[in-house]
Amino acid sequence: MEYSHEELQEKANQIREMVVKMLVNAGSGHAAGSLGSADFWAVLYFGGVIEFDSRDPWNDDRDRVVLSAGHYCPAQYAALSLAGFFPEEELLNLRRIG
Repeated sequence: MEYSHEELQEKANQIREMVVKMLVNAGSGHAAGSLGSADFWAVLYFGGVIEFDSRDPWNDDRDRVVLSAGHYCPAQYAALSLAGFFPEEELLNLRRIG
């Protein structure tokens, strides 16, 4: 499902809010990259750019996203959660072993 411009802006803002919650809960982390890339993640996952099915994440026909900038992980995790890959509560495990 593709979202309107306004809906994508809302998704980006949701990602930003989730990032702040994750980093505050973790007590550390880099905010700038994640907050600045929220629009990118919103368009990527909700703008019809990539093909995926969160109910079938190992489908061979899915697109893959490779992230090499670790400081952006919180934003990607937030987008994945919003896309239905895992519950939002799991985001509070950021920077926690186990």
